[in-house]
Amino acid sequence: MHVGIRGDLVRALLAGIEAVRNAAPVTSCPYPRGDLRRSAWVRGYARARQLSS
Repeated sequence: MHVGIRGDLVRALLAGIEAVRNAAPVTSCPYPRGDLRRSAWVRGYARARQLSS
């Protein structure tokens, strides 16, 4: 995997975590279906939701 792609995935993961902190709905994910960043964003969102429960 290319270093730039890894960085993009980490940023997307962190953005998902931040979305939970900002009480944004899961539907606010900015990435389209089929984009690996969407998967990372949703993983971050789900992780943060589990920790906040």
